Amino acid sequence: MMSSLGILRQQQDYVPYKNKGRKFDNNRIFKKINLEPQANFADEVKKYLEKYPNTQHIDIILHDLNGHIRGKRIDINSLKKLDKGCYFPLSIYAMDLDGKVIEETGLGKYIGEPDRLCLPILGSLKPSAIHPEYNAQVYLTMQQEDGTSCPHEPRNVLNKVLQQCAAHNYFPVISAELEFYLYKQDQQRDGQFRPNQCFDMNIPEDYQLILDEVERIAALQDIEIISIVSESAAGQYEINIPHRANVLQLCDQVMSLKQIIKQVAKQHHVHASFLAKPDLAKAGSGMHFHMSLCDALFKNYFSSEDLKQPSQKMLQAISGMIEMMPASMAILAPNINSYRRFQLGQHVPLEANWNINNRNVAIRLPCSDQENQRFEYRVAGADCNPYLCVAVILSGLLYGLTHHIEIKKPSHLLKYPDDHIFLPTNQIESLTQFKKNSFINEILGKEFCETWYTLKSSEHQSIYNQMTISEKQWDI
Repeated sequence: MMSSLGILRQQQDYVPYKNKGRKFDNNRIFKKINLEPQANFADEVKKYLEKYPNTQHIDIILHDLNGHIRGKRIDINSLKKLDKGCYFPLSIYAMDLDGKVIEETGLGKYIGEPDRLCLPILGSLKPSAIHPEYNAQVYLTMQQEDGTSCPHEPRNVLNKVLQQCAAHNYFPVISAELEFYLYKQDQQRDGQFRPNQCFDMNIPEDYQLILDEVERIAALQDIEIISIVSESAAGQYEINIPHRANVLQLCDQVMSLKQIIKQVAKQHHVHASFLAKPDLAKAGSGMHFHMSLCDALFKNYFSSEDLKQPSQKMLQAISGMIEMMPASMAILAPNINSYRRFQLGQHVPLEANWNINNRNVAIRLPCSDQENQRFEYRVAGADCNPYLCVAVILSGLLYGLTHHIEIKKPSHLLKYPDDHIFLPTNQIESLTQFKKNSFINEILGKEFCETWYTLKSSEHQSIYNQMTISEKQWDI
C-alpha cells in the first residue's frame, strides 16, 4: 500500500507549501483541510459549465445513514440558483435499507415530515458516470432550522469528530482500500464467479473494460486511483485511493467511487456488489483505512526511530481504538450480512487486537519508513458508511490520546483469556454495546446515536421476521 506524508505537504487543500515550518492557527488549518460548502458555489458552477457546456441534468445528492444516495435531478437554471439551497425532508436520515422511513426514530410523520435547508458542498460538482458530457452531480449537506449542521447527517457527524481532533492539534491523514465483487447476474444465482487469482494480472477482458472505464470516470471527478488489484476470490477487486489530509473529501470520493463502479458495471450488464459477504463460500469484502496523525507543523505523531517499536502516541491511539472497537462494531458492521464476513481463515479480525505486519489482526502496522509510519484499520466491511466508519475510528483514537488507559500488548503477547477482547458476533450484541458506550455517544452526538440504534434495530427485526426456506422445509 502506497503511503506518504510527503503527499500531505504537497496538497494544496492542506496548507500552502511556502508556509512549511511555520506555526499555524489550528482552526484556520482545519477549515482549509476540511473544505466546507457555499463559499463560491456560483463561481464553481460558472467554471464547470465553461468546461462542460453541454450539461443538461444535475443530480443533487444526499447520503443517508446506510450510504445510499437520495436526491433528485434538476436542470441548468435550477443549478444556477442552488447556492441559495433547496429542501429535502429530514426523514431521509430515518430511511432503512429498503428506503422505508422508520417512524420510531421520531424524524418522520410524528413531527410532520419537516423539510430542512440543504446547501451544495463546495468542490463536489462533478461529471456523472453516465454520459458525463451531459450529466453532472453535486453533493448537499443538510442544516437545522437554526442554521447549524444536521446532527443526523453522516458527513456532519464526521465533521464534528474532526473538529474535536483539531482542538487537540490532531490532524489525521487517511487513505482507503475498497473491495468489491463483479459478476454476471446468472453467476450470482449459480454461485459461480469469473475465475481469477490473487494479484492476477490477467483480468477477464470484459471486467478489464469496466475497471478501465471506472478509472476514466474517476479521473473526470478528480479522484486519483493509485492501484487496482485482483483480490483473493474470483471476481473480487480492490481499489486504492491515496492519503489525503482532507478527510471529508476522502470519504466523498469513496462514496463517489461506489456509485461510479455500480453505474459503469450496470452499463456493461454486470453487477457490482459491496455486500460484506455476497457468497458464503467466497472471501468477504472489507474497507480498510490507513491513517497517520499529524500536528500543525506536519510532524507525524506516529513516527518512531525504531521501526519495530511504535511511538508512544501510536500505542496510545491503538489502545483507545481497541477499547472502543466492540462498541464500534455497530457502525463497522452495520447489518446482519456484515457478520457473515467474520470467519476464521479469511484474514478478518475476530478480536480487538494489533500487531506489526500481520493481516490477521484488527489494527495492522504495515511496513513503512520512519516518516510514513501509520496503522491500517482492517475491521470495517465494504458495506459500511465511510463517514461514520472514519468517525468511529477517530473516536477510539481520541479516547486513547485523551484518557489514561493501559497500553495494549501486541497480539502474540496476549494471554488467554484475560488479555483477549473478542468482537461481537451479531448485530444485536454490537448495537447493545454501542448504546451503552457513553464516550462514543458523546463524541458522535446523542441524537445521531439514538437514531442509528433505532434504525438498525428495526432493520434487524425486519430480517429476523422473515421465514427462511430452511425453516419451512424442516420435518417437524
